[in-house]
Amino acid sequence: MHSEPVASRSADPRDSRDIRESRGTRESKNGGTPHLDAVSLAIIEQLQEDGRRPYAAIGKAVGLSEAAVRQRVQKLLDQGVMQIVAVTDPLTVGFRRQAMVGVNVEGDVESVADALSAMGECEYVVMTAGSFDLMVEIVCEDDDHLLEVINRRIRAVPGVRSTESFVYLKLKKQTYMWGTR
Repeated sequence: MHSEPVASRSADPRDSRDIRESRGTRESKNGGTPHLDAVSLAIIEQLQEDGRRPYAAIGKAVGLSEAAVRQRVQKLLDQGVMQIVAVTDPLTVGFRRQAMVGVNVEGDVESVADALSAMGECEYVVMTAGSFDLMVEIVCEDDDHLLEVINRRIRAVPGVRSTESFVYLKLKKQTYMWGTR
């Protein structure tokens, strides 16, 4: 991802301690959710502001060496805590139709969520409480593609009882900068 040369091992004893202590993350006692220390949270916030920020600049901001930041970022990626991706406006890259689809399920919600998650057009699948069991964001090339995905694929998944579609007319805001807690 970042192409700057790897820094030599820091003389700062915090860096080696951080590496030994699982690079700022450790499994919590509640069953698998990583516990993140303040430095890892600060690294995440730096990357939320700019996913291309150099590790050396992040290190300066959070008080670690470039190598220690690189190791912590890799650990966060490996644990699935975060992803570093290019976020696009789908309209500008050939996807002319987006929709949020509310799905009501009979039976096992998780199996339906898994089936929908496997569909390439389903970018976002969330189990919810309220009017729908699932909310699914779909990105398609055009209206015909959207119809095919909803009518022939989503509604064909065993357990899907009904759907309600909310077609996007215009994307006004799309950010991923909610910070950390």
